[in-house]
Amino acid sequence: MQRTYLFLFSFLMLQCMQLQAQDSSLLRLLDDSLNADSRQPQEVTGTFKATQLINLPTTESPAKKTLQFLIMHRFGKLNEGAYALFGLDNATIRFGLDYGLTDRLSIGIGRSTLDKALDGSLKYKLLQQTEHSIPISVSLYELVNHYTLRYSDKPYLNARYRTSYVSQLLIARKFSRSLSLELAPSWIHMNLVPTPDDKNDVFVLSAGGRWKFTKRMSLDAEYNYLLPNQAVSSNITRSLSFGVSIETGGHVFQLVVTNAAGMAAPYYLAKNTGSWGNGDIYFGFNISRSFNWNRK
Repeated sequence: MQRTYLFLFSFLMLQCMQLQAQDSSLLRLLDDSLNADSRQPQEVTGTFKATQLINLPTTESPAKKTLQFLIMHRFGKLNEGAYALFGLDNATIRFGLDYGLTDRLSIGIGRSTLDKALDGSLKYKLLQQTEHSIPISVSLYELVNHYTLRYSDKPYLNARYRTSYVSQLLIARKFSRSLSLELAPSWIHMNLVPTPDDKNDVFVLSAGGRWKFTKRMSLDAEYNYLLPNQAVSSNITRSLSFGVSIETGGHVFQLVVTNAAGMAAPYYLAKNTGSWGNGDIYFGFNISRSFNWNRK
């Protein structure tokens, strides 16, 4: 009988030791897993809530399998006076569709009433800002613009002369929940310029940002500095724009004032002639709506 008790006691002790060893192993695995997760850099999201700051594209893109519909609308100039209801009788508009092929790569098309221009674009996120690791987000934006406005007195204006190309490097940082800033050096190649003194290749340095003053509202601003001595035959001015953005679920609604009528890149970067000092101020709005097919 004593042998039986001794055997049972030894068996129970052995089982307890095995269970204790298993618990220790599981705790070590859990600790290792938690430590590994804590070492993973956390992505900084929501640098901007829309793919457009005002006219300037942001580093943001539609997520994978997400389609964004964008309406950009500008009324006429305020200095057109009461007869044109201070510009409200006239308007230019651009429609755009952007689709996320992946979370980092998107493609887009657009159509503007100004010059009846068509555009196609591609945006790829090269870097994503993370906490304590990568300080900035960087996206490459490529755009081709082709205008189709008819000129009966210029039969030589075939597709080659009507096309221009834009490359932009979008560099942004979200400094806090309220403040995000962006820099964007741009290169524009225009196949046709007004005179031989004008450059076919021009460079622009853009800067902008947003300040979020409530949970769903922000102030936005951007300035596009066309470097001197590039477009000399025309009275080209640099565009300056301000906006107020309102986030409403899947919509971002934005009220803007700007001295640029054009909303596609070559127009507001290198072809703008509006002047704030002369009252060439355009009131307008941007509306973006996203449709997500990635939900299960």
